[in-house]
Amino acid sequence: MEIRRKIDKPEYFLILVAVAASLAFSVWQVLLNNFAIEQAAFTGREIGILQSLREVPGFLAFMVIFVLLVLREQTFALFSVALLGAGVAITGFLPSEYGLYFTTMLMSIGFHYLYTVQQSLTLQWIDTMHAPLVMGRLSAASSLAAIVAFGCVWLGMEYLDFEYRWLYLGAGGLAVILALAAWWVFPNFAHKVPQRKHLLMRKRYWLFYALTFMSGARRQIFVVFAGFLMVEKFGFSVANIALLFLVNHVINAAFAPRIGRLIMRYGERLALSLEYVGLIIIFTAYAFVEVAWVAALLYIFDHLLFAMAIAIKTYFQKIADPADIASTAGVSFTINHIAAVVIPVTFGIIWLYSPPIVFLAGAGMAVVSLLLARLVPNNPKEGNEVKQHGLFTLRSRA
Repeated sequence: MEIRRKIDKPEYFLILVAVAASLAFSVWQVLLNNFAIEQAAFTGREIGILQSLREVPGFLAFMVIFVLLVLREQTFALFSVALLGAGVAITGFLPSEYGLYFTTMLMSIGFHYLYTVQQSLTLQWIDTMHAPLVMGRLSAASSLAAIVAFGCVWLGMEYLDFEYRWLYLGAGGLAVILALAAWWVFPNFAHKVPQRKHLLMRKRYWLFYALTFMSGARRQIFVVFAGFLMVEKFGFSVANIALLFLVNHVINAAFAPRIGRLIMRYGERLALSLEYVGLIIIFTAYAFVEVAWVAALLYIFDHLLFAMAIAIKTYFQKIADPADIASTAGVSFTINHIAAVVIPVTFGIIWLYSPPIVFLAGAGMAVVSLLLARLVPNNPKEGNEVKQHGLFTLRSRA
């Protein structure tokens, strides 16, 4: 009880949960393409199917609102971390097509429900003034955990000759242990506003829904096919991929809090616009890249832009009825994953015929996202959800 009284800051709980999830998921992610190709003989077809299956729990994230009828959000977050860890822990022991489908689904249920609830808790516990900064810190903490994970994978595969199964088991087991530790040392935090426990969609949130949908669509191009490009076209080893991920997260750990401050100062509209302009350039370059180090550089810039997506969440926080946050978090994750369920398997087939088309389609998605981002008001709030004029006017909120 004494320990619980000492650790009574919700931000610390959110950070520990983010670290636990990042440790497990980062090892799963960095090993996936090599494990799938070397151990399960995957082609673009199978990796597309696996990634589509992985997104099904995200598509069903709206069901979290029904779980919250019987479980507190904080408790459900810890359960989800443990489930994520368990799925990762057993991955290396089932090196086959259907074994990998099964463990991926188990991991994914924990992963997607965790981040649905984590987003909801962050928007409820942290005020709008500090939310971008805290989200930047959470992103940085996740990146620091990923750095440790990627470093261990690189060291284990390059110098210690570890087998896949022990890396998966160590990362997943540690996530379960951290979930138990968080349950033990943190009290149950109260919510400022009671949450509605039913599904809802509001017309005035339409721009948030649209931005969320397009974010999910274009993210799949990066998550599924950018990494696969590195292994299939340029022959990156596990150690190479781990090192690339390591560089990504070192940069993200340094810049994510700064991006949070940028959003606080200049607003969501400018941040999202910068993200999507960058993505148009990067995806177009992916389609034609022929040099491995250039592809790796594009991958790093692509990953850095992910931190800008904080702006979609803070935009919603500013326009939302506080009682809608938990329900809308589930609905938004479902919207985010509508395209994510379809794109990997569909584009996996396209990949077999023309990989450049996949990335050019991603550039097209970024163009649509940019048009939507220009509709975000300079000062979003309830009653001022969408900018009516001046689609391409750039103005600072400072």
